[in-house]
Amino acid sequence: MDWFKRKRSVIAPQDRKDVPDGLWIKCNGCGEIIYKKELEKKLYVCSNCNTHLRIGSDVYISFLFDEGTFKEFAKEVKSADPLNFKDVKSYKDKYAATVKKTGFNDAVVCGTGKIEKQNVVMAVMDFRFMGGSMGSVVGEKIARAIDVAYKKGWPMIILSASGGARMHEGVLSLMQLAKTSSRLARLATKNIPYISVLTNPTTGGTTASYAMLGDVNIAEPDALIGFAGPRVIKQTIGQDLPPGFQRSEFVRDHGFLDMIVHRHELKQRIANILDFFKHKNPVAKA
Repeated sequence: MDWFKRKRSVIAPQDRKDVPDGLWIKCNGCGEIIYKKELEKKLYVCSNCNTHLRIGSDVYISFLFDEGTFKEFAKEVKSADPLNFKDVKSYKDKYAATVKKTGFNDAVVCGTGKIEKQNVVMAVMDFRFMGGSMGSVVGEKIARAIDVAYKKGWPMIILSASGGARMHEGVLSLMQLAKTSSRLARLATKNIPYISVLTNPTTGGTTASYAMLGDVNIAEPDALIGFAGPRVIKQTIGQDLPPGFQRSEFVRDHGFLDMIVHRHELKQRIANILDFFKHKNPVAKA
C-alpha cells in the first residue's frame, strides 16, 4: 500500500526558494491574480474586468503630470491632537504610525506642474493615509493650493479619495468643509477653472464640500461616491437600494457628474478640458 502514499520531500529552509511578497495582486472585481509589473503598466486597471484598483497619490502624479514638472509645496504641515482623542489607540500614536508607514505627513499632496504643457495647481488625496480622511491639515493644504491657483491664475484640480471627515479632530475637521468651499468660490470671481476628479471612494464631508463643486466633475468608473455609505442609508430608510447605488454611473445618470473617464484616458481628457477653458478665459493662460 506504500505505493499509493504520496511522499513529501523535505526542503531545508536555506534551500527553499519562496516567492517574494507583493509580486502578485488579486483583482477585487473578478478575483483574477495579476502579476504586479503588468498591472503597473496598465495603471492598475484589470485587463480582465476593467476594475480600477485603488492607487496612491504617487501613481496619479506620475502619469498625470508631464515628466519632471510636478513641484510639491506645503509638505511640512502636520496635524496636532487638539482634542487629545483616544480610541483603542490614541490619535497621536495612530497618526505617528501612519506617517512612518506611508512616508506622508497627511492625506493630501499639493503641488504645481504641467499637464500636456499647461500649468496647473493640483491637490491629490491618498486613501492610504487614515482612509484619506479630511482633517485640519488636509483642509489647510487644499486651501493653500487654491490660494496659489488664485494668485497665479492657473486652473485648480483636486483628485479626491476619501472616507470623509476625520473624527479624531471633531468639529475642526467639519470646519474644513466651509474653509475649502469658500476658497473655491474665490476662483469663480476670476473665472479660474476648477476640475474635480472623484475616485473610489469619495464619501462623507469630502463629497459634501470641494469634491462636488467643480466646474467639471469627473469620476473614474464604478467609484463609490456619496455622503453616507450604502449600509447606513439602507438601515436608516429600511429599504433595498437600487442596483449600483452611489456608483459613478448611477451618480452621473442622476445629474451629479459630468463624465466618467477611464484611467488610461484621464490625462488627455483633463488636458482637453484645460485647453477649452484656456481659450474661453484669458486669465487661465497666465
